[in-house]
Amino acid sequence: MNIAFVTDSGTGKSKEYWAEQGIYSLPLQIEVNGHSFDEEENIMIPDVLNYLHANVPMKTSLPKLGEIEDLFESLKEKGYDTIFAVPICTGLSSTMNALEMAANMLGLEFIGIDCYTTAVVQGEMILTAKKMWESGHSIDEIVRMLNRIADSCDTILLVDDLNHLKQGGRLTPMAAALGGLLKIKPVLHLDMETEGRIDALAKVRTMSKAQDYVINRLKEIGVNKDYTIIVAHVDAKEAAEKYSEKIRKAIEGAKIRLIDLVSTVSIHTGLGCLAVEAFLPYEKQK
Repeated sequence: MNIAFVTDSGTGKSKEYWAEQGIYSLPLQIEVNGHSFDEEENIMIPDVLNYLHANVPMKTSLPKLGEIEDLFESLKEKGYDTIFAVPICTGLSSTMNALEMAANMLGLEFIGIDCYTTAVVQGEMILTAKKMWESGHSIDEIVRMLNRIADSCDTILLVDDLNHLKQGGRLTPMAAALGGLLKIKPVLHLDMETEGRIDALAKVRTMSKAQDYVINRLKEIGVNKDYTIIVAHVDAKEAAEKYSEKIRKAIEGAKIRLIDLVSTVSIHTGLGCLAVEAFLPYEKQK
């Protein structure tokens, strides 16, 4: 079995970055004014933020089908017979289906793992898969480990309003219903239980109380110093830094990394969004 490991730009990393890891990546598409751009290739986070500030409508979609087919054809020519993919979750995108369809058309075996989110945990999972394979683990062992990582993860979003998410159709009905409530800060999340769709966790009156709710949620699900904790933001660095400090004080030994929220998510959450992604990485799994 000769395996090619494949992901997409939902990780927040470019094709060049992943090529250095021996992993293939496909850019998700961002449409602006009728033009389609490759995420992390010819449209970057600062560009997306400028469009958000200017209230320019944007749409996101899966990688170009032709580019998927071209990549898989080239992989087949190089002698690969199996595609092992960890794309952006199926609850947010149809990328997984497109990858599987392209692989089947070319007679390639396809192994696709749903990360039930995107961003850092997506990248962690594809890296773990490649490392484990190179260390001699079986496919079954790799799949079990990736599912354990995904199961440990919760991605929690605090947004100022739900208009972007409602328009994109990426909310569960319960979460979408919160959009009609006034003076409410919805706490949203996506994980294995929600099948990667954005669902409502709670509704509170202030952003401070929403952050407190998230911290209590992290404690309840067992997040500790062994977890990888990411705080992401959409052009709200100062607020994200203060949020990170609250989490550090609440969870002993917590090490937190601050990042910009990936473009294909921030387009749907809008400016000011704060997100936490917490998961137990491969090295800390028992």
